[in-house]
Amino acid sequence: MQPIRAILFDPVGCLAEFPADPFLEMAARLFARKKKPARSASRAYWHLLNLMEAADDLESIESLELEAATAATVYEDVIPALAELRSMNVNLLIATSLSHPAVARFLEKAGAARFFSAVWTRTNSGGIKTVPVAAALRTVDPRHAIYLTDTAEGLATAFTAGISPVLMMNDPDEAKRLAVKGPAGGIVSLHELPDFIRLVAARA
Repeated sequence: MQPIRAILFDPVGCLAEFPADPFLEMAARLFARKKKPARSASRAYWHLLNLMEAADDLESIESLELEAATAATVYEDVIPALAELRSMNVNLLIATSLSHPAVARFLEKAGAARFFSAVWTRTNSGGIKTVPVAAALRTVDPRHAIYLTDTAEGLATAFTAGISPVLMMNDPDEAKRLAVKGPAGGIVSLHELPDFIRLVAARA
């Protein structure tokens, strides 16, 4: 890998543990899907995104997204890790399919807005999945950037957009399954991210 100078984050699963129920409720309201228990909020979120690709009107789900953002539990290592990354002059960006109001609510709650140079959502990028990622990549060099994700869909989104994914290993069993899909690396905590970047730089 090339030295890493930028990191793209989706808050869901990478910066916080979001509740799954609002995403399941969105799928039920918009697409008449039965609310089945989800193994994780990340899986429920990405399943919803797959359904949303065929939807025209998404304004009706913004209140549920705000509910999810408000109820999200920010990982305890987020602020220290982001602060260290910024001290290393790493450019940090949000690239997510959430609405802009939901992300603004989340960043306000987390006290993390000051760490990010740009926030790309479906609101200002005009789409979901690869669209916000592609918008973010127009402002950085993809060869020197990584996308943090914890799902198979997130890995696929990164590969399609042309950025190297790094696996956030929240679930050990899921991480083993996803490791064969070719992520550029994996971390179990955001505390490991600065050292991962230093290791890549040393090897480069």
